[in-house]
Order: sequence, then C-alpha cells, then structure tokens
Amino acid sequence: FQSPDPSLDAQFFTPSPDLHSQDYTFKSSAYLENGTALRTLFLPPTLRSQFLSIAAANTRANLETCGILCGTLISNALFVSKLIIPEQESTSDTCETLNESALFDYCDSEDLMVLGWIHTHPSQTCFMSSRDLHTHCGYQVMMPESIAIVCAPSKQPSWGIFRLTDPPGMKSVLNCTQTGLFHPHVENNIYTDALRPGHVCEAEGLAFEIVDLRPGHQ
Repeated sequence: FQSPDPSLDAQFFTPSPDLHSQDYTFKSSAYLENGTALRTLFLPPTLRSQFLSIAAANTRANLETCGILCGTLISNALFVSKLIIPEQESTSDTCETLNESALFDYCDSEDLMVLGWIHTHPSQTCFMSSRDLHTHCGYQVMMPESIAIVCAPSKQPSWGIFRLTDPPGMKSVLNCTQTGLFHPHVENNIYTDALRPGHVCEAEGLAFEIVDLRPGHQ
C-alpha cells in the first residue's frame, strides 16, 4: 500500500514491524473527549467545490442540498472515495433524504462504508443547527469518526468540518426529545471542529467519484 501523498508518511503512518516494508499502519493522532482514539479520515480537498457546483441551482433558489460521504478502510485509516447525491427533498433550512434503500443498495454493492455527510446552508452561517445535530448523531452512533461538512457559500467562514463531542454532545443529543426545527441544548460544547488537529486531513491528489442517485441525474 502506498500513501495518497508521500509527504504524509512521516506524519500519519508507521511501518508495521511484522509486515513487508511497503505496508503501513496509520497512527491515530486525535481522540474523543472520553479518550477513545479516532482513526484518521482522509478527505479529497476538491470534494467541497465539486459538491457546491452540483448544489448551485438549489443554493440560488435558497434550498439546501446534501450528499453522503462514502469510502473504505485501509491500514487503520478511512478514505473518502465517493460522494453520493441521494434522492432528496429540500427547504431553505432542511434537507431530507428519500428512497434510502437505493442508497443502501448502492453502498452494499460497492462495498462502501458511510463516513459522514455534507450539506449546504444557502443563506445561513456555517454552524450545526439542532436538526443537523440530531441528523449527525445517527451517523456518529454507527461510526465515531463520522463527520458533517457544512458549506455556507455566502458567509464567512464558508465551510467547516464537525463532529459531536463525546462527552457531552452525543449523550445530550441522544437524550433530547425536543422536535422543533431549531431548539436549544443545555450544553454549550455539543460539537467541535474535526479538521486537523482533529482526525480529518485533506489529502492532495486523493481521487473520488461522484454518484448522483437523484431521478434524472443518473
């Protein structure tokens, strides 16, 4: 196995002593608040700009757009290799996936892991709304390294990569019974930045494919 960018070798991986010299194991360099190690997640740096191009028409119409980040586990690191645009229904503040069976069938057929999601805030700032927190909790329960990328093209900062804190974020959201679109949570530090020095690293040259499952876009 060769790293996606040779300059990352010294930073993120160590040779496996019991394997051939070309084999590597990626080091965990970030941790949850409870001390659990997080595997490094490598993200293509051009993914955001290509996603925003796909979302442009919706963004102009003040409608959110979402995509699913999928990929593979290689040598104790996670690599985003597919951006899937699922069938969806949007408003200015929400984006709901539809026909999720088609998404799951595709991931299963391609042997892909779901590593998180990306969505736009066409007119809002870059933050995790209460709806976003509840949505992301479902991803992070399945995989602690799951990330949420928020793109707010009309604001500064225009994007961010987030995860729920654990503790207190995960428990707070899991125990929350409020249903309003925007509602407060008692804790202040429910989510945090996941980009370096967190567990996410944008890796130049990392290839990925876009798969659009929306009707009329295949």
